[in-house]
Amino acid sequence: MTVEVVMPKLGMAMKEGTVSIWNKGVGDPVRRGEPIASVSSEKIEIDVESPAEGTLLKITVPEGEGVPPGTVICYIGALGEEVAAGLTLEEVQKPEVENQSPANEKTEPFTPVKPADRVKISPVARKIAEAANLDIEKIHGTGPGGRITKEDVQEAIMNSHTPQAERKKETNETPVRPQEETQQIPVSGIRKVIAVRMFDSLQKTAQLTINMKADVTVLIALQTQTAETVQNRYDNKLTVTDFIARAVVLSLQRHGQMNSAYSEDKIHLFKHVHLGMAVALEKGLVVPVIRDAEQSTLIDLSRSIKTLAQKARQGQLSNEDMHGSTFTISNLGAYGVEHFTPVLNPPETGILGVGAVNDTPTYIGEKLERRSILPLSLTFDHRVLDGAPAAAFLQTVKQYLEEPITMLL
Repeated sequence: MTVEVVMPKLGMAMKEGTVSIWNKGVGDPVRRGEPIASVSSEKIEIDVESPAEGTLLKITVPEGEGVPPGTVICYIGALGEEVAAGLTLEEVQKPEVENQSPANEKTEPFTPVKPADRVKISPVARKIAEAANLDIEKIHGTGPGGRITKEDVQEAIMNSHTPQAERKKETNETPVRPQEETQQIPVSGIRKVIAVRMFDSLQKTAQLTINMKADVTVLIALQTQTAETVQNRYDNKLTVTDFIARAVVLSLQRHGQMNSAYSEDKIHLFKHVHLGMAVALEKGLVVPVIRDAEQSTLIDLSRSIKTLAQKARQGQLSNEDMHGSTFTISNLGAYGVEHFTPVLNPPETGILGVGAVNDTPTYIGEKLERRSILPLSLTFDHRVLDGAPAAAFLQTVKQYLEEPITMLL
């Protein structure tokens, strides 16, 4: 019996899902639980597993096409089994025998035709390769399961040899400059959502960024001193990011105006702190949320940060995991960045940018010492609060980081 495979609902707010790539083609055998396609919503991409063992008889949603959840994307059944009539979605791969015959003629049995392309490649990478006339079968994929990524195609283009242009003959005429060819990369999925949200953020809010530096020498020493105890007792490792998150949560409780949102000419102050932690992925930035963070201990925060980051990298975040934040932290320290200007995550009032810790000669009184300095960049909505209260909030974060023992009491 034919089994329908439908577009899954990846969250309560999901209205449309897109087939990113088909791992199987019409006529391919599939096993129960085997990934047959990757689908994505605005911020999530997951593998769709086959619900039954059999043959992929029909694909009804091509790569790159968006459909509502519950829409049939393909059919699986026994080899040669006919698929029910009445389908309205265009097929990606049509077997030759599917051309309908007149009613009085005998219909040929179903014979699956192998598609020409079985290479696992993302839609964006495929378009770039086609524009550059590259043979994707000769490109080595570095993505999961050997999937070819955009970076793989770009590297292949750089390594390809193109004939040099013939030297122009010396003439009195002015040479005509040929139009430069460009690569056109369609913006979709996560990248499109980020583009729209960031543009709207800059257009619809009054953003101002202030910078400050915190001396985290004592904090790093405390982290080192407690590492063995934390590992043995909690099976965990505290990072500087964990301490920063704790400092931010405590500071937001003391400066409630920063834990707010501006909407419909009103400032909405939140009772609880729902902390967003930005995570960079290959396809873009996601911000999973730690809810009721003020109720979490330092160890609890550390575990939540690691768990959500792992889920983000494995594509297991739900829409609910990424909605409802009241303040966000974005850490670019791992990339060697110092101060930067983070962009607000609407409708939040503030976002803290964290840079890389650098050892710097610093005067402590009359004595020059080597200290670990952490750059902080706070972007806030000037419609909600002015520079002085924003600076007071950042000063409180700095105090917690410079006196880390206060975060444990």
